[in-house]
This record gives sequence, structure tokens and C-alpha cells, in this order.
Amino acid sequence: MLVGRPFLSQLFDVPLPAPPIHADLNGVFLLSIAAGYLIPYRNPESSAGRAYLWIMGPMLKGGGAAAFVLDYVFRHSPRSFLLFAVSDGTLALITLGVLLTSSGADG
Repeated sequence: MLVGRPFLSQLFDVPLPAPPIHADLNGVFLLSIAAGYLIPYRNPESSAGRAYLWIMGPMLKGGGAAAFVLDYVFRHSPRSFLLFAVSDGTLALITLGVLLTSSGADG
């Protein structure tokens, strides 16, 4: 999102974002999400770590997967976008499975 836009635009056969600030803000958003994963990485059994994983796993990744599929079906986005649906959906299901089969330090 922050670098390599022409390459990604060509790879996924989509136009460059206009205005570019939309891609810049998405890049900042994604870097913030990545930084947030330090919470569960440092203490995965804490309630804060588990809460972050619930929000970023099943909720965000699951919602993202659904959004990509719905966009493909109803707005006819490029088929290559379904790769994001598969990756996000897989991460959502893996995270959900781990959260449901493990318990936090506080029960």
C-alpha cells in the first residue's frame, strides 16, 4: 500500500488509487494492525492479547474475507481479489480455532 503501487496495480489488474492518500492511509492502518500483534506476541494468554486476537482474527479477517467475496459477487471485482478472501478467511478460522481451544490466564 505504501510502496510498489504500480506493480500491485498491474499484478491485480486494477487502476491506481485516486487520490493516492487512500492507499497511504490503508498502509498506515495495516502497519498499526501489525504493531498491535506485539501485544499477544509478548503475552498471548493475557486478556488484552486474547481480545486483540478476537478482534483482528475472527472479526477483522472474517469480515474482510466476507467483504472480498461479496464484492466479487455483487460488484464484479477482479477474480484475483478472491486470493485475499482465501487468505483472510484461513487466518480467521485458524485464529478462531486457537482461541476456542485454549484458555486465557484469567480463565
